[in-house]
Amino acid sequence: MEEAKVEGLDVRSIIRGAIEEFIRTEQVRTEPAHKAELMEERKRREQLEQRVNQLVEENRQSRKLADEAEKSATVRGELQKLGVTKIDLAFRVVRDDIQRAEDGRLVARAEQGEVPLKEYLSNFVHENPELLPARITGGSGTGPVQKAVPGGGLDLDKIRPGMSPEDLERVRQEISRVANATMRGT
Repeated sequence: MEEAKVEGLDVRSIIRGAIEEFIRTEQVRTEPAHKAELMEERKRREQLEQRVNQLVEENRQSRKLADEAEKSATVRGELQKLGVTKIDLAFRVVRDDIQRAEDGRLVARAEQGEVPLKEYLSNFVHENPELLPARITGGSGTGPVQKAVPGGGLDLDKIRPGMSPEDLERVRQEISRVANATMRGT
């Protein structure tokens, strides 16, 4: 032990003190750089989190818009299949009642509960025949209506007693053709 003490000084404690002081000065010197680096990393992380949140929100909005567009197209298509001529008007009336079920199907909220889309729209069109094409064209205020048989080129006003046998035969054939087409549903 005597060797470690040189003229009243403890060499080990001096070396230990010098090393500790060196470590402290190094920490003090490097600490601001570490803090700045940590702050910079924190800012970058926060910016990335904000951007991810923005992208998630944009994705949610895009999915919502795509779902609304698909729902709108499906409803409009069904209304068109049912023969509705005023599709935009009918769509505006029913759109709030139609939503997606848990399984992804389009259903409507009705008094009976959830109703499949096709059934709901069919009932809606049945209850609102004014959305369908007019059955009788004309009425007060309209001009004279041509009474030609479709596709035949015959005018119903020209059918009269005393027609020539050729014209009479042509009228009979046209009436037969129209009756057959009606029976077949075309």
